[in-house]
Amino acid sequence: MKHNHNNNLNAGIPLVPVRFEFTHPTASAVCLAGTFNHWKPETKSLHSSGAGNWWKETSLAPGTYEYCLVVDGKWIPDPRATESVANPFGGRNSILHVASSPEAAHLYDAEHLPLKKETDQKNTKL
Repeated sequence: MKHNHNNNLNAGIPLVPVRFEFTHPTASAVCLAGTFNHWKPETKSLHSSGAGNWWKETSLAPGTYEYCLVVDGKWIPDPRATESVANPFGGRNSILHVASSPEAAHLYDAEHLPLKKETDQKNTKL
């Protein structure tokens, strides 16, 4: 008898719940494609909650991922993403950082906050 073993590379690493949300008033189909699903949009379809609102909950291993939304066949960066990189097709891929814990997420956020420009400083004379 032959056994089929699941050789998951992430075995033992706890997955982190991630929620994607997107709004598009006329979209009829929205999917996710990225490094987390080998750029195959058909594996991660978003659900419509009406009024042009779309969502998808999934679980991912901690790490950094590139992805795009596929809206009615057109590949676009996620407008809610705070980071993106150029892709080889002349577009942009959104960046998603999945932290291993809430503490790690807060630390990442704190380390990547933009510094406030000190252009409004006033010279004070004593």
